[in-house]
Amino acid sequence: MRRGLPREHSTHRRAGTAAAAGLVLAVCATLLASGEPSSAQQPSVAPEALRVEVVRTLPHDVNAFTQGLEIADGVLYEGTGRVGQSFVSATDLATGDELARVDLPSPLFGEGITVTDTSLWQLTWRNGIAFERDPATLEELRTVSYEGEGWGLCHQPEHGRLVMSDGSGELTFRDPETFEETGRVEVLSDGRPTSDLNELECVGDTVYANVWQTDTILRIDPASGEVTGEIDASGLLSEDEEWAADVLNGIAKTPEGDTFLITGKLWPHLFEVRFVPA
Repeated sequence: MRRGLPREHSTHRRAGTAAAAGLVLAVCATLLASGEPSSAQQPSVAPEALRVEVVRTLPHDVNAFTQGLEIADGVLYEGTGRVGQSFVSATDLATGDELARVDLPSPLFGEGITVTDTSLWQLTWRNGIAFERDPATLEELRTVSYEGEGWGLCHQPEHGRLVMSDGSGELTFRDPETFEETGRVEVLSDGRPTSDLNELECVGDTVYANVWQTDTILRIDPASGEVTGEIDASGLLSEDEEWAADVLNGIAKTPEGDTFLITGKLWPHLFEVRFVPA
């Protein structure tokens, strides 16, 4: 509700009161016509427009249907999908040597992964199962169940929580020990709902999210659900490479500096990039 102007003093003449009332109505009509927000409403802020700047290009397994990507303690972890082809792997980031790999049996369809201080968590798409694994060997420690679909996953140690996507425009918060849901937030971009949030990467108080079937990465404030940046990651593959590849999916913050590794499903490359103003 808009606040009116202060009530006129009773000592004013009736004509003055009537004139002031007319002025109030005129001002209100002007505000309504212009669509000016009330003092109780905060206007939405358009996300910052960003693009990727390629620092270097690295090889990537063209058979990996990438669903999750993360770097921890010098190890690049990758989770992949498809029934009968899903696996999670650990690779030495410096040498490229594969340290461990575990295949998921059918009918499981692997999805996002994240690493905590003690575990690696791996989602499945529609199986309702999350695997807790030893991050060194990738051996299964236990499984837990959850409702709905599993898409992306990342860890916010500063907030003691996991952040999970399910293909909607919401992020779900989970306890990193029990995997129980602790909250959720709707993600809005300039006041508009989002959808198809996919692979996630947590960096401090920020969450980065691939948007499925697009070349867009969203930078999200999970405290408010506001999209603070939209990153255009198009043009990374040649036309021939695009023909054989699937969609962009996979974000991993590098250990130092301001760069990220990004890739996609069945992509031949990993790209080390910076997110810079468009």
